[in-house]
Parts: sequence; structure tokens; C-alpha cells
Amino acid sequence: MVDAGNGRGDAAACLSDEAGLRPEESLAFTPHAWRRIVGHYARPDSRRGIVQLLSTFIPLLALLALTACAVDRGIWLGLVLSVPVAGLLVRLFMIQHDCGHGAFFTRRWANDSLGRLIGTLTLTPYAFWRRRHAMHHATAGNLDRRGVGDITTLTRRDYVATSSWRRALYRVYRHPLVMFGIGPIYMFWIRHRIPTGNPRREWRSWVSVLGTNIAIAAVTVSLLEAGLGALLLAYVPALLMAGAIGVWLFYVQHQFEHTYWESSADWDFHSAALAGCSFYDLPRPLQWLTCDIGLHHIHHLSSRIPNYRLRDCFEENPMLQRVKRLGLRESLRCARLAIWDEDSRRLVAFRDVWRGRASAAASR
Repeated sequence: MVDAGNGRGDAAACLSDEAGLRPEESLAFTPHAWRRIVGHYARPDSRRGIVQLLSTFIPLLALLALTACAVDRGIWLGLVLSVPVAGLLVRLFMIQHDCGHGAFFTRRWANDSLGRLIGTLTLTPYAFWRRRHAMHHATAGNLDRRGVGDITTLTRRDYVATSSWRRALYRVYRHPLVMFGIGPIYMFWIRHRIPTGNPRREWRSWVSVLGTNIAIAAVTVSLLEAGLGALLLAYVPALLMAGAIGVWLFYVQHQFEHTYWESSADWDFHSAALAGCSFYDLPRPLQWLTCDIGLHHIHHLSSRIPNYRLRDCFEENPMLQRVKRLGLRESLRCARLAIWDEDSRRLVAFRDVWRGRASAAASR
């Protein structure tokens, strides 16, 4: 767990605003208190991990075989079956995500080995992604450290001050068809295939990207040589759907109206976790498929909590149930939000940027 809290009552204030905790209750929630609360759950259980892995891999392999057979009989039947395959690929990625935090198994080598294996199936170079994701956890909600491992977000002042050309590019980037359609294809199929940075200083990332590429190529050639081209044909649409779902989950976990952004001087780790991460209350089947990642405020409080302990932490600590809930229907409205308004302290749509500016001018 990254511990960067710098304020005694900031995190508690986030709970107080949403949940109405009394001031004397709020004072108890210091960074030390949060560590004590969540630390009890930050213990991997390898047996539970193995059970979860089997409950994911076995149905996935069975569905892939069924989908490959269906593709031979008709592409549309194969596409229908690729939907549950995509769901299981999302679940598999969440297990890889836990491995990256060292939270799935008790041994680091076991986490890293499984993470690299799953990375071949999800087109995600494990070590490269792990490093960028760790930076996301350390900087989420910090206005001065945007740009690594997160979704690019401009403030209203940034947006108004930039050129018309850059505003147009940003509008295209934030359009839902790009964000959840073209974006996942670019990220998983192109960006993750190309190593960047100085190969001497970032050799681990280079090895991760190139090694994953070699593994993907080897698996692809092996399947084609074995005459299992239909399996590949069935797998591709499932990967495309899983990528879109994965980007949506990452988006909605931080890009909602009353999220949290602060400059470095005022930024607080625990406040960013409690106010800047959604409690995405999904239906039970989707909770299972996403490994309870909707309890994202708890995950950011301690990334070392395994996904199979997040629900326990949530249910046994009432103060963690009092943060703002984001339902499935309500979350769909988040897709139009794109600009952080420093004055109203909320994420707004493009059309609200100029309205806010006009209102400010009229009040002078």
C-alpha cells in the first residue's frame, strides 16, 4: 500500500461530507487508523486464489472450445458465445491486476509467473503495465502529476487556455466512441506491442513488451499449425469486447461528477481513495465477473487487499459503506463528463465549460 497521506482529517472529511459522520468520529480516521482498518484484510490466501483461478480458467476454456465449434457453423452464433468469453477475460484480467499488486498469492514469484501467463492471454505486458499502474495508484487525483497510467483529463482553465486545434483533439479523444471503441483497440493491440523509453534505463519494460509479443506470436502460430484457426477467430471478438469493458471500468472508477482532484500541496492519499474512487455497485453476476473491483475506494486505500477479501472489508466496516454509491444506470451518464471544473469542483460535460465561464463573467 502506498501511504502518502499528509492530513489528519482530510480522508475523514470526505466521509463526513458524504455520510454525515460527527466531527468526533471523523477525527478517529487518521492515516494510521486507515492502515489499521484495512491492514487486517491485506493478506493473500493462496488456496482461495487457486479456487478463484480454477473457477475462471475452466469455464473460459470450455466456452472457448464451444465458441470455436460454433464459429465453424456460423459466425453469428460464435459472436453470441463470445460475450460470456469476454466476461471471463475481464475476470482473468482482474486476477492479473491482483498479481501486479502482489495481492493474489502469498509468494511474489507465484504472482509474477501467473501475471505474465495471463498477460499473454489479455495482450498486456505484465511488468510494463504493473509499473504504470503503480504510478496511477500513487498519483490518482493529483492535478500536478497527471498523465501516467490514467485517463487524460483537462481542467476548465487548461481547456479554455489551449488552442482550438488542441481543444478539438481533446474532444475527439473524450468522445465515447473513441474512448471505449477505438481506445481499447489502440491500447491493447498497438500501444502494448511497442516498447518505449530508454532501453538501458527501462530495460524491464522492454523485456516485458517484447517477451509478451513473442509469447503471443508463439501461441498464435501453434494454434494455426494445430488447425485451430477457428479458436483464434472466436477469441478476437471476445478480446475486443473485454478491452472495451476494461476501459469502461477504469474510466468510471475515477471519472464521475463529484470525484477528487487537488494540486500536490493539498493532495491527500486517503482522501483521493475515498472521494476520487467510485463505489460502483454492480449487480451480483457482474460483481463476480469483475472480482469486486467496484469496491474501488477500498482497493485504493490498500492495493494489497486481494479481490476475494474486498467484500469482507466492505461488509465488516460500516464507515466504508457510507461513501457515495454509483449505480449501473447512473454510471452511464459519466460517459459525457470530460472537464474538471476547479470552481464548482466537479467533472462537467463540454457544454458546461462555456456556460460556467459566462456565469462567472456575469457575476462580476
